[in-house]
Amino acid sequence: MLRKEWGLHQRLWGHHRLTDRRHKSTVQYASRPDLPKLAYTRVKGKSPGVVFLPGYGSNMNGKKAEALGEFCKSLGHSFLRFDYTGHGASEGTLADGTVGIWKKDVLYVLDELTEGPQILVGSSLGGWLMLLAAIARPEKIAALVGIASAADHFVTAFNSLPLETRKELEAKGEWSLPSKYTEEGSYKFSMDFLREAENHCVLHSPIPITCPVRLIHGLKDEDVPWHISMQVAERVLSPDVDIILRRNGQHRMSEKDDIKLMVYTIDDLIDKLTTMV
Repeated sequence: MLRKEWGLHQRLWGHHRLTDRRHKSTVQYASRPDLPKLAYTRVKGKSPGVVFLPGYGSNMNGKKAEALGEFCKSLGHSFLRFDYTGHGASEGTLADGTVGIWKKDVLYVLDELTEGPQILVGSSLGGWLMLLAAIARPEKIAALVGIASAADHFVTAFNSLPLETRKELEAKGEWSLPSKYTEEGSYKFSMDFLREAENHCVLHSPIPITCPVRLIHGLKDEDVPWHISMQVAERVLSPDVDIILRRNGQHRMSEKDDIKLMVYTIDDLIDKLTTMV
């Protein structure tokens, strides 16, 4: 019933309505002592709440976040989305960011801006950060939904380069990772960024997460290989783990059917979690 209602909402949406709603969303700013302010929007509601974690270089106004916010509102569940330091409307510079800084952003949001257990929905980098947050704050996490999860991705991608290439890049002090999502055609990372990121890698040992985990990945993802989601599934200790592979899914997973799948997955989790209680 809920899904049918939401499907009707979806059909009623037009591009202009989405655009209008973005402008109407009230962006708030969380002030932190000696740290950049974080931009966020929040809709209060029932528990479990849902928190959306975007990808690297992205922001809280993407299609997935917008659709998820509308869905949570229709169910009456709380929903929060925000921009990491150096992203979107938050303070700071992207080039100065690290995985550790963005992990602290997520933990701050969980500690200070949410109440009760949350379902974390992480896209790409957000899929890595949701794992780090669940390890650090197990009591705050009801479930995890990873979309094209990029666990350890920066480090793994660099380490997969030929040794000679790595030595050259280390001497240069910078590495360019090709990307079609930026005007320059690539993201530039310093060796310091990669060394810091190594401290947050999770795929080298069992991952101490016991809540329900859902992992959605596209087989045509050219940015983050789908087998990363398989590795996450193999390493988390939770007995309740499902992987959904979309044959034609690409990295952003922003097509109508991709978003529908994400929403249905979260709907099932909410149903399961509230039934368990």
